[in-house]
Amino acid sequence: MSGNLADGERAGAARPCLEIACDESGSDGENLTGGNTDVFAHASVSLSVTAAAAAVRETRDRIRSPAEEYKANHLLREKHRAVLEWLLAPDGPIHGRARVHLMEKTYFVVDRAVSLLLDDPEGAVTLFREGRRTFGEEGWRAFLDAANRLLRVRHNGDPVEIFYGTADSLARAHPGTDAARILERLAATRPRAESYRAGCADGPPLIPVLNPLLPAIVRTAALWSGDGRPVTLVHDRQNMLTPDRIAWIEQTARRAGVGLAGVRLVVARDDARVQVADFLAGIARKIASDELNGRADPALTALLRPYVDPASVWGDARSRALLADPVAG
Repeated sequence: MSGNLADGERAGAARPCLEIACDESGSDGENLTGGNTDVFAHASVSLSVTAAAAAVRETRDRIRSPAEEYKANHLLREKHRAVLEWLLAPDGPIHGRARVHLMEKTYFVVDRAVSLLLDDPEGAVTLFREGRRTFGEEGWRAFLDAANRLLRVRHNGDPVEIFYGTADSLARAHPGTDAARILERLAATRPRAESYRAGCADGPPLIPVLNPLLPAIVRTAALWSGDGRPVTLVHDRQNMLTPDRIAWIEQTARRAGVGLAGVRLVVARDDARVQVADFLAGIARKIASDELNGRADPALTALLRPYVDPASVWGDARSRALLADPVAG
């Protein structure tokens, strides 16, 4: 016997299994530096079906749009500001029962490139935080685009030549800087990059380096199972979530000691919990993007902060300090 309990738990196991509903916002495939969005958000909620349905129903009653399916953009309209504040507020329907893992896409590209080639997370942070200031906007953009092209499975031209040519030009133009020193270290990694590209040529990898969804799901499971309870993730259907990739998620989580009991896919419109996760993902992506780009609404940032995973993949120090509570989670 199984069913949704008041707090999203499922009965029937020796230890209660927490059922967490998830959705994402901001997916642009592997085009992380030139896509439509600069932030990826993966949201999760621990609500019963009844509580989630009540939240969706209340949202509809407050907004009164004729749309059959509500999305985050309904709540983000200025005329519905009060509804957005109600949803996120400390006395609102999801406070304390929802989390969101954020990824700043350009930082994710730098982190993946430096991790693949140098295995140096601190080097990625230094390069990201010094790169724009050192190389200028045009030079930094050229490096980001070259790194994205190197890592993505599908590409045009010779991504290895473009990447190392760009890195060499920038390092020569800015000798002695911290950012240039990291690019000089990258120069010795060309054989590793060529090996990576050869592997891509043999066939698309099961786990694309640049796809943010898969590691975000693993992190979400870790967030909710931190107290020792196993969790089952109920996720909106995604083409990326094939059976083999779900198996990878489950195996990766378990190797890391995360109590992930399984991942189940559903159609979002058929599960009110996933609809609420969809609301939060879209709202969080927009608020985080606004904060990243210096056009934030401080009141909305403050409302979002309790939901943000402090382990979000975020390189910009200023906006990170505003978005995430370091003691949360």
